[in-house]
Amino acid sequence: MTHTKDNINPHYYTQGIDCIDYITSKNMSFLEGNVVKYVTRHRMKNGLEDLHKAQWYLDRLIKDYNEKGEVSETSK
Repeated sequence: MTHTKDNINPHYYTQGIDCIDYITSKNMSFLEGNVVKYVTRHRMKNGLEDLHKAQWYLDRLIKDYNEKGEVSETSK
């Protein structure tokens, strides 16, 4: 049996639930989705590099959150 390489849905995105399906089911923003994407794939693709990317997106999300003066649901 010949296995073809899938450049759009590589194996590190399609184990269990597809990462994109989880992100869209939760109506995540671009920044939130990228945090999930990079944390999900770090063990199977780029290791620490992906964790740094996730951290960059999380830091940006926190910065935007603070600039908007948003209050979390848990602190209300």
